[in-house]
Formats: sequence, C-alpha cells, structure tokens
Amino acid sequence: MNIAEMMADTTLPERLSAKFTDTFAYQTVKDRLPIILTKVINTLYTFRKQAAQKHGEEAVQDCKTIVSRLSKLKNEMQTDKPVLPLTPLTDIEEHDVVIWNGYLEEEVFRNKGEPASFFQSAWLYVECYMYRKIMEAIHLSTALQSFDPFGEQKRNALLQSLQAVTLLSNYLEEHAHDKPDNAQQAFDQFVQISLWGNKCDLSISAGVENSQKIDPIGPLQNLQSHILVNDMHKLFPILREARAKDPAKKVRLDIILDNAGFELFTDLCLAEFAIRAGIVDVVHMHYKAMPWFVSDVTYQDFMWTIDTLQNHRDNLLSSLGKSWHRRLSSKQWDISGHKFWTTPHDYSEMKQVSPDLYEELSRSDLVLFKGDLNYRKLIGDRSWEHTIPYAEALCGFHPAPQCALRTSKADLIVGLPEGLSEELTSKDKDWMVTGEYAVVQYCGMRNL
Repeated sequence: MNIAEMMADTTLPERLSAKFTDTFAYQTVKDRLPIILTKVINTLYTFRKQAAQKHGEEAVQDCKTIVSRLSKLKNEMQTDKPVLPLTPLTDIEEHDVVIWNGYLEEEVFRNKGEPASFFQSAWLYVECYMYRKIMEAIHLSTALQSFDPFGEQKRNALLQSLQAVTLLSNYLEEHAHDKPDNAQQAFDQFVQISLWGNKCDLSISAGVENSQKIDPIGPLQNLQSHILVNDMHKLFPILREARAKDPAKKVRLDIILDNAGFELFTDLCLAEFAIRAGIVDVVHMHYKAMPWFVSDVTYQDFMWTIDTLQNHRDNLLSSLGKSWHRRLSSKQWDISGHKFWTTPHDYSEMKQVSPDLYEELSRSDLVLFKGDLNYRKLIGDRSWEHTIPYAEALCGFHPAPQCALRTSKADLIVGLPEGLSEELTSKDKDWMVTGEYAVVQYCGMRNL
C-alpha cells in the first residue's frame, strides 16, 4: 500500500481495535487470545513425553523452548508491548516476512508514527500476528517444525460429530440422483447446512470442545428466520447461467474453507452434491497454509478427514471417503493453500498483494467464502454502519460472483435492513458474537 492508498484508507470507517474497551475486540485481546496461548503452552508441555518417544530428547528441549517463546508473547500481549517485526527463518519465508513487516509499517503510519502495540493496533492484525508468531516459535524448533498445536482438537471435533456426519451422509445419498432441472431446492439445503456448520468454531470457544451434537437437517426450517440477509436463492441460477452461456465450459465453484471438523464435512457434502447433480464440473477448495485461528483447515486436516472416512467401519462413510479420494485424483476437486490466506491483509488488498490469487479466483463462476474470519476480511474488519450495502463494504474486491456464508461471531455486520440491528440489540446486546444469527450475502459484480 502506497502513501496515497494509506491516506485514502483513513476516509473509510476505522478498523476494529482493542483500544475501544467496550468492544468484542477488546475482550478478545484481553481474555480470549491469552487463553488460546495458554492452551497451546499446555499442549506443548503435555506433548513433551510423546515428543521424546517420537523424536528423541532434543524434542523435549524443543517443547521447553517453544513454551518459553509463547510465554514471552503472552506477556507482551497482556502488557500492551509494541508488536515486533518478524525475521525470516528460511529463504522460502522471506517473501512472507516482507508482507508481514510491510503491514507493520502501515500500522505504525496509521498510528501516526507511534509503535503499533497489541491493544492499540487493528484487531484483525493483532489476532493474525499471534497465530503467525505461534508458528514462528514452532518452526524455530529442531524436531517439531511440522507440529500442529491445534491438531488433536480439530480431529476430535470431527470424531465427536460422527452421529451428525452419518445423518448428513444419508441425506446426501437420498439426493444423489437429483438432476440440474430440479436440484435447486436440495442445493439450497446443502448451502444452508454448510452455513450452519460454521457454528462449530474452536477459536471462538477458545479451544473448548465444539462439535456438532444434533441433527444438522431437522432444524433448517426453523433456522431460516435467523438468517438476517438471505441471498441463497441467487446462487443456483448463477451456476445454471454459467452452464447455459457456454455448454462446453467446465462450470467451476470455489469454496474458501474455514473450520475443520464437522464444518469441513458439510462443505465436502455441498461440493459432492454440486458435482453429482451436474450443477458444476469442478470444485476448487482453498485451505490455510499453516495452523490458523485454532480450527481452520490445513492440508493435513483435509486429507486426514478423507482418510478417516475412507477407513471408517460404516460402509457409507467409507464409500464417501474413497469417492472423495478419486475426485482429488481426477482433479474434479482441486485443493490449494495460498499464503495470502494467512496474512493480515483484508481481501480488498488481494489484487495488489497477491495478484496471482486474485487472477485464479477470477476464473471461478461462483466463490463461497465460509465463516467469520473470511467475512471480517471481506469487509475490512471495519466499524461500518450496519445498513451499508455489502457490495460497497467490499471496497472493490470483485474477482468473480461471490457469496459470504457466515454465522456472526464478531461485532461487525453490513447489509441489514433499516432498524433490524436496533431491534436485535434490544433483545440481546451480544447478538452479533454468539453465532446464533447468520448472513448469506451475494455480490455478482466482477473485476470492477
């Protein structure tokens, strides 16, 4: 971002920050992030015996060193110390570090030259920085560089949701032979199931068990009243029109994934139905390049999920796992983890920071952005008026027709009808952060 762009940035609503003490951002930096760091520290401390068995005694020292680094980070956060620049660990990481340190310079500029500290900086930046520092501490180790401190929690989130997984698998089979001409109702159902799968979020619960215990299909009708903006009906026609416009072209759906566990399974079922019903030809799914926001999907999480299903004793789950392996092999499903997804930049900056990713998304017929973090990055994590149009809040991010599927877990939202925010606040002042309400917000503008 150049000086002119940074000056223009000041004409937009201010970014959410912990410097405002009556906000969810403040509660997050003050309480929730230190709790997450403490849980990672405890995980490393508990893991040390297992680490010694796997990697030898040097891994025990690794655990102690990582704990020391994370304890220092926790203290710096809680005492509002300045955020420190990152140092590249390898030549491969150098570009990533340039992006991070460049963002820190911008944050200092926005802070009128004052050091960017944890409580004074943009909340989105601080939260992303914490996860990046966790991975830096682990990557500096000798034997534990590939260790995912959130891995066990994510695996348990799926294993503890197997009853719901089985119910959804059967529902998928019931609609296995739906054809494009009459598939919209079922497609919308799978979109809504994917939407509410987003309620299972370990970063919001600070790592406390958060799995799907109930039937994911039965409550859908009643939950529709909790979708405050619902553009779901616009999605199927966009894909149908793409097919009609060029029958020889492969219709492409992109899903920007959010959480592992049950939510990922709902996303995979949506992708499977869309292909089986002939609505799309290929599905591109985008995961995180490193462990991120506790429960976000990494490559390892994605493959573990499919492997676990393939080896399950339930025939239907096993059949699904095998089918999904074949989809990956045939490239009907394509998965990738661009590093832009794990930077502090919002998506209006993608075209400048990672033009290759922006260009890749522009090839899609529809992009679905899953979850709260994607939503925050879509609208810049700014204190927008709640009635501002969604397309306006995107600040020019229009690579392709796109839709946000988000259950609300942060105190920002756009595109609401006049008076709705006030009505909800009168009933529950915390309605924006509980995950009880959702939006399905579509923008069809492209490459503006």
